[in-house]
Amino acid sequence: MANLRINGRVWLEAQERFFGIGRMELLERIQQTGSINQAAKEMKMSYKRAWELVQSMNSQADAPLVSTQTGGERGGGAVVTEEGLKYLTYYRGLQERFQQFLAQEIHHLPV
Repeated sequence: MANLRINGRVWLEAQERFFGIGRMELLERIQQTGSINQAAKEMKMSYKRAWELVQSMNSQADAPLVSTQTGGERGGGAVVTEEGLKYLTYYRGLQERFQQFLAQEIHHLPV
């Protein structure tokens, strides 16, 4: 059993899943591209799915994580809000701490 590993995922929940690794990546890509559509394309995800994830996060949070603007000169876009940045920062740290926990926990296996 020398090849045993400990693996897992961690996410935040409210009424339903609120924030996890996929939603973190979506927000990061929205932040980079300024577009939900472009972020979805980069993740090989449908725009509809990306929009549903954004709406889910926005509806469960105290304040929107993503703000959208339609039309205009540049054809609209999306911006990760201050609230969204707070969750990105928190979740990155949570992921790091979780990975450290998994790395330390391997030493406690009854091998």
